[in-house]
Amino acid sequence: MKKDIEFPTVEGVKVAVVKTINEESYPEWNVYIINRKADVLKNVLVSSTGYGEVNGEHIKTSVLRHILGDIAPKKYSLIEPIDPSVFKISNEFWVSFYINEKIYDKKFIFLPETIIDSNLIKIPELDAVGVLHQ
Repeated sequence: MKKDIEFPTVEGVKVAVVKTINEESYPEWNVYIINRKADVLKNVLVSSTGYGEVNGEHIKTSVLRHILGDIAPKKYSLIEPIDPSVFKISNEFWVSFYINEKIYDKKFIFLPETIIDSNLIKIPELDAVGVLHQ
């Protein structure tokens, strides 16, 4: 039963929406998971979806599922590209992984209008700017 499974607190794992400029001088946005822990994240799974209301209309995107495998300590992995048109709704990334046979699980939710240029910060691991979910 789910009530019998211990879900420890996730610390040292971040999700970032990162803005880069491509070869044609257009902005591109990508979502990354960053492992700031000293442990390997094993069997990383990410489920992503968007939902919210725009102009009185309820919007829900498809659910995408990603199997990222293992992420070494102090490394990162691309989850998916993201289209700026969904920045007007909530964007949820549900991350699950194992460390030492123990399962960890956390939802990272970027609220509407939080992925904007004025919220961009330097993300050293990626050598880029983006919005980092704490």
